[in-house]
Amino acid sequence: MYLNCHSFHSLRYGTLSVEGLVKKAYELGVKVLVLTDINTVTAIYDFKKECEKYGIKPIAGIEVRKENKLLYITIAKTFSGIGEVNKILSEYHCDGKDLSETAPEFDQVFVVYPIDNIPAILKKDEYIGIRETELNLLVRPEFKKLISKMVILQPVTFSTKEEYKLHCVLRAVAHNTLLSKLTKKEICSKSEYFKSPKNIQDDFQRYPEIIENTNNILNSCSFEFDFKEVKNKKYYTGSKKDDLKLLRNLAYAGLKKRYGLEHAEAKKRVEKELKVIDDLHFSAYFLITWDIIRYSNSAGFMHVGRGSGANSIVSYCLEITDICPIELDLYFERFLNLNRKTPPDFDLDWSWQDRDTMLEYIFNRYGKDHVAFCGTNVEFKYKSKFREVGKVFGLPKEELDELTKKSMEIHDHNSVVKSIHECVKLLEKFPNQRSMHACGILISEAPITTYTALEMPPKGFPIVQFDMHTAEEIGLEKFDILSQRGLGTINDTVKLIKKTRGIDVDIRDTSISKNESKCNEHLSQGKTIGCFYIESPAMRGLLRRLKCEDYITLVAASSIIRPGVAQSGMMREYIYRHNNPDKFEYFHPIFKEHLSDTYGIMVYQEDVIKIAQYFGGLSLADGDILRRAMSGKGRSLSALQKVKSDFFESCRKLGHSAQLTAEAYRQIESFAGYSFCKAHSASYAVESYQSLYLKVYYPLEFMVSVINNQGGFYRTEVYIHEAKMSGGIIRTPCVNNSEFQTVLKGKEIYLGFMNLENFEDRISNAIVEERQKNGNYKSLEDFIKRIPIGIETLQILIFIGAFRFTDKPKNVLLVEARLLLVNFKPENKELMLFEEPVEEFHLPKLKREEFEDAFDEIEIIGFPISCTSFDLLETKYRGSVYVKDLLKYHKRQVKMLAYLIARKEVPTKKGKMYFGTWIDVNGDYFDTAHFPDNLKNYPFQGGGCYLLLGTVEVDFHFPTITIHKMAHMRMIPDPRYAYDKEKQYDIHKQIKEDVSLTFRKPYPQEHEIGLPRHHHIANQ
Repeated sequence: MYLNCHSFHSLRYGTLSVEGLVKKAYELGVKVLVLTDINTVTAIYDFKKECEKYGIKPIAGIEVRKENKLLYITIAKTFSGIGEVNKILSEYHCDGKDLSETAPEFDQVFVVYPIDNIPAILKKDEYIGIRETELNLLVRPEFKKLISKMVILQPVTFSTKEEYKLHCVLRAVAHNTLLSKLTKKEICSKSEYFKSPKNIQDDFQRYPEIIENTNNILNSCSFEFDFKEVKNKKYYTGSKKDDLKLLRNLAYAGLKKRYGLEHAEAKKRVEKELKVIDDLHFSAYFLITWDIIRYSNSAGFMHVGRGSGANSIVSYCLEITDICPIELDLYFERFLNLNRKTPPDFDLDWSWQDRDTMLEYIFNRYGKDHVAFCGTNVEFKYKSKFREVGKVFGLPKEELDELTKKSMEIHDHNSVVKSIHECVKLLEKFPNQRSMHACGILISEAPITTYTALEMPPKGFPIVQFDMHTAEEIGLEKFDILSQRGLGTINDTVKLIKKTRGIDVDIRDTSISKNESKCNEHLSQGKTIGCFYIESPAMRGLLRRLKCEDYITLVAASSIIRPGVAQSGMMREYIYRHNNPDKFEYFHPIFKEHLSDTYGIMVYQEDVIKIAQYFGGLSLADGDILRRAMSGKGRSLSALQKVKSDFFESCRKLGHSAQLTAEAYRQIESFAGYSFCKAHSASYAVESYQSLYLKVYYPLEFMVSVINNQGGFYRTEVYIHEAKMSGGIIRTPCVNNSEFQTVLKGKEIYLGFMNLENFEDRISNAIVEERQKNGNYKSLEDFIKRIPIGIETLQILIFIGAFRFTDKPKNVLLVEARLLLVNFKPENKELMLFEEPVEEFHLPKLKREEFEDAFDEIEIIGFPISCTSFDLLETKYRGSVYVKDLLKYHKRQVKMLAYLIARKEVPTKKGKMYFGTWIDVNGDYFDTAHFPDNLKNYPFQGGGCYLLLGTVEVDFHFPTITIHKMAHMRMIPDPRYAYDKEKQYDIHKQIKEDVSLTFRKPYPQEHEIGLPRHHHIANQ
């Protein structure tokens, strides 16, 4: 009876979750159900599983609409029918092909038209849907003659009065209108709820033919689907046998290059892996990945293959990854084994500049009919719920802002807000829109429209209508094609070194960029600003605490910094044990046996699985559930809860004490969603070393590339400071030397036009192109003649010193510019009569104050270039102690003057605290801790310089200052406004700082960790 059901995946229309829809049907005794979401198949696979749970026969369909108009409802006779409808919807979404008012010639699809869109001729499997409210129309001759082609249309959109109200709110949100202004056409009928099958039969008892037609459709349709069959592209070459042959040849060619053919261990492992890959029909997946990398290498791109794929020696030999699994004792089974229910995926990173080129290659190489991005279902967030719902109730912006900023408990309790609250509560877990997965690409054997309609987001690559979890469940494994700025920096640095020094650096040769002595020295001192993954204050502090002097320690550090290890309290314990290897006891002999490399501490996902299996006695299947939870891939909390029960019961049987079991599981649980596998950490460590090598030996090229890739953890100012500390001479943009990006000329670094605030890219590019074509600009007059530019944009260039080659003061240039541009409009450039020299202006000498340039720079770039921030202070005091001496002041009070770089908000049980990062007058970095009690009296007051008073705490080679008092230091008034007192301090507000926060729970204190270093747990 129910040929037209909507779930909430009919976005901003349906109000029922798939679970809610099916459960409601079950409660009414419904035996067959058709899901027909609007223009989407997002939910059909979950719908099938849910129906089968309740013993209901599922049928899949799609309600086809153009804009808001219902054209027809499609119901698939077999699964292939869904593919037919997907195809026309994909052409509509992606190719701009219009949807016809009538359905095309389908083969395996029933079509049901609404009564207001009946075609002139109904084809064999086409029907008219009649609602109970429309039965009185059947007495009319034009409808009476069509009764034999009619079916019952009892749409389902909501289930309660409250949900009907929610439907109306969602429609108002969709139409961006007030609830009161919705028309009947824009909302569903009040009858679109689950009526009992008996009531529907009673309504249509006078028309048995209509009931029979409806039942015939329900009986004729089925939704057969094999979830276990892999839907990815099956063969790379054309057959399984040829795939294996090619993969073996490539693996042995790589083996020769990486190890030499006499390396018995490597050869044995290659053979073992090839057998598993073949048994699991996974050769094509490896070969497609190899093909993508081959193209990348031929284009001169830098890539990183990371994640659990680096556990495979075959992927190392194919140059998919640069991690030797033998060196790090990485076991292949973590990546691929015969017990895994789903195959894993490779994570492949490119520079953010090259990723789109790689995507275009993949789409072109494997065919647009077979390639698409994974989708994501973006839920209504807390703020968007209140903002969207509040808008349709007519609240003004000020009140909407109040609702989004405050928690529900402290909202006003008037009737409108009460209604908004009711809707907001119902919107929990509701999808709001479909979007593009950040990196997951699917490459299918059958056309991808077999499984889904495609949509085209603004980015320009088609997406499927379901998320990565559904893709995985139906047998479509994704390729993760990611981008990052760190690789862009490495790539650009290598190119810049070639350009400036004529040196070819093979940065993928790990013999030069791994365990190199000078790099290790920088690493142990935390001199890593600008380097991928190891530049944040927390990471630099960890490197110093560990005195990290080698690759293996860096691999561990890359994982220890993750919330999983830190949240368990074991990051602190790892630091202690690393520095005191003879002053601790292992928690248990099993921890010593399996985790001796990490001092008995779980650092990687593999460690957690080892402890779960060898200490907790868990099965491999439960270990895999744990792994998925740690990867953030598991959707089932109930499955994780069962693992917990099994773990405690198994530990009890094995004779472990309750205290030991509880603490071991507390640590295991802290890893959920937040840990790296060892191979992933190793991949990050290699890339960190590559960037560190470039920073150590080619610091100016490296920092220029960091600036051009728009940095990483810090703002541009910090990277410019690093360049200056490395001997670079920083120049503000110049029309004769600068380009859009920052350029290096000898030791001089000319900032790019991209660093100027409110400066158009179009003008930047025009300046460079014209100069390259016709030579340097000879004067301001020559520049104006050649570049179409308005006075405001020209003033930015004058104020930043872009015409300093003229040797004229800025004041003079400004007057000249105004005289030259009298009545000038850029579009009239060709009409200007500059063929004759302009009369030389003789202006009175205009005096400029010493620091006027610095304030111009703050206004246009955001920070001073021609001096330091310390030079702009009213005080001449520079502190009593400097960073270089801090290690001598353990437990002593110091007074320091410092410039604020960054601060991070961190939760504690007593409230929020901050960690600050600063530089002293010598340009050296140091860190501070600001506890909640102290912050009440001495809060941060924005960017700039502060006078700090605090006690130095040296924690494993790393000094931190616990702040007792701090004062924001006054800068000199802006000399450009010497005669306008009101504006003298305006520009000071533009001094920046980097502020970040974390939403993690407070880390446990030492006394809260159930396993002390020297323990006395009887039951071992």
